[in-house]
Amino acid sequence: MSNLADQLRVLRHRDFRYLWFAQSASVIGDCIVIVALALFVIELTGNATDLGLVFAAASLPLVAFLLIGGVWADRLPRHRVMVVTDLVRFALHALLAALIFAGVVRIWELIAIEALFGTAEAFFRPAANGLLPQTVPEEEIQQANGLSTLSNNIGEFAGPALATGLVLGFGAGWAFALDAATFLLSAALLMRVRPRRRAVAEAAGETAQRVSVWAEVREGFAEVRSRSWVWATLAAFCAALFTGLAPWFVLGPVVARAQYGDIGIYGLVSAALGLGTIAGSLLGIGWRPRFPIRAAMLAILLWPAAAILYAAGITLYVVVPAVVIGGGGIALFDVWWLTALAERIPPDKLSRVSSYDWMVSLALLPLGYVLAGPLAHALGAVEVLLGGSALAGVALALGLLPRETRMLRRTTAKPDLPSAGDVLPGLPFRS
Repeated sequence: MSNLADQLRVLRHRDFRYLWFAQSASVIGDCIVIVALALFVIELTGNATDLGLVFAAASLPLVAFLLIGGVWADRLPRHRVMVVTDLVRFALHALLAALIFAGVVRIWELIAIEALFGTAEAFFRPAANGLLPQTVPEEEIQQANGLSTLSNNIGEFAGPALATGLVLGFGAGWAFALDAATFLLSAALLMRVRPRRRAVAEAAGETAQRVSVWAEVREGFAEVRSRSWVWATLAAFCAALFTGLAPWFVLGPVVARAQYGDIGIYGLVSAALGLGTIAGSLLGIGWRPRFPIRAAMLAILLWPAAAILYAAGITLYVVVPAVVIGGGGIALFDVWWLTALAERIPPDKLSRVSSYDWMVSLALLPLGYVLAGPLAHALGAVEVLLGGSALAGVALALGLLPRETRMLRRTTAKPDLPSAGDVLPGLPFRS
């Protein structure tokens, strides 16, 4: 591991610097909106079901359009795709802020705006994952991913607090207006990015005949299917987010009241998780384990373990440090996972693979949100969070079964990235 000052040198690259500032701004805005929506909808209608509909309206189009978004992010200049989606999201939340200021917003308008917002985000996420490796040299991809993860986690820590202050102190309209402004700033910065071309079979890509969108979707699936370390990890996360993350968000406050006598403990524990992700991001910037996916899967196992301690009502003197460590595990997974994808997936297919990453991982999360409440009513909130966290741990542990997941070695030089089905550099095996 090297010190932080050395790792921050990645900001010397002009294009990465613009990308980093752009994403940092929009992430803070996104994290403000998550809490602002919850507070505003409950204040507007007093009905948690309405809030669930709003969140579902945003998440379902996101999942549905991710594959198409990945195709277009690979077809078009990725920074331009991001600029367009930033401008769309700016317009949507500026409109929502105006409706709130005018006092005329209705729940169906919120649902419609958030559905369009989720659709735009489905095009933004794959483009963002594919653009980052084009803004730094190959050997600095991990540092760039680590610094981006760090800024994202800082946003996730600071955004909710800022949202609470804005909504309760000034009104929800200001929270959405600030979010809209972050998208406008992001678009302005991204327009200055001039991404490099990654040297991977460019001649073949230039002479290849254009195929249909669905043919390109199938090409992305072939990249995923040909690598057991990718598809096994996606399957593990699909199950883990369904059984563990959904109950954490829905039932976490209820468990805090039942086990600790104060719903505010959930906020304390969430803040501890955010601090852990910041620390993990700092650690991940320079830490290059020999077997990155094995290390990433072992690190992420710290999260369900911490959730089990919280649900069991163990003393906060144990739970809070455990949650900080679990947050660190989440951040380390993010850094090592994103770096492995950037180094191993052909650049012209990276956004499509990223779209499968998001789609498969999030596929069952909306259903988890829907089921958590009724299951808690039937079985008890503590029991559902305990059992769900344990199942999430089992799912993530099963993700370590493929030998390729455990034995994939880190790259030590600028990679000559393979196509689907090729033997990965330095690996004596195939999936």
